[in-house]
Amino acid sequence: MQFKDYLIVALAPLPVLVIPLVGNAVSPEWKWTWHDFVVAWVILAGTAFAYRLLATRRHANFTYRLAAGLAIAAGFLLTWINLAVQVIGDNNPGNLLYFVVVLAGLVGVVLSRSQPANLARLAFALAAALFLVPIVALRLWPEDFSPGPAKVLLLNFAFVAMFATSGVLFRHAARQPTLATS
Repeated sequence: MQFKDYLIVALAPLPVLVIPLVGNAVSPEWKWTWHDFVVAWVILAGTAFAYRLLATRRHANFTYRLAAGLAIAAGFLLTWINLAVQVIGDNNPGNLLYFVVVLAGLVGVVLSRSQPANLARLAFALAAALFLVPIVALRLWPEDFSPGPAKVLLLNFAFVAMFATSGVLFRHAARQPTLATS
């Protein structure tokens, strides 16, 4: 990546952050602190950086890019939702397991060396780990499990499906010829 790429990735979240800035100015219920803006910028810039590094590689064909985009979007949404409102209850320690899964995914991407077959295995492993999170949380910390097991499982299943679909797409990308794109 060149300097201009880093600059674009760093500045891309700023227009999105204007929305909560305006919300803070016009609504007394919208109470973002400067910490919230920094965390949001880190998550948005990190997502853009991950996509730029992973999905725009020389060997990235369309299916590979689609798989990377889906996995990155799933990780972004899971992190954003978990930070904003938590997936499981308000104070359930099970929510930390979602961060562990996302962190394991980041480590796995580095270890996979961006090879589609390795990324497929990683995406399937993340889907399996995510499948287990609410089950473990319900078993260990059942006292704070709002909005209820069915709704938590349904939301969790959406993330499981996103990572599983990404795994299928990465597997398909591993079988396709590569294209030099950058």
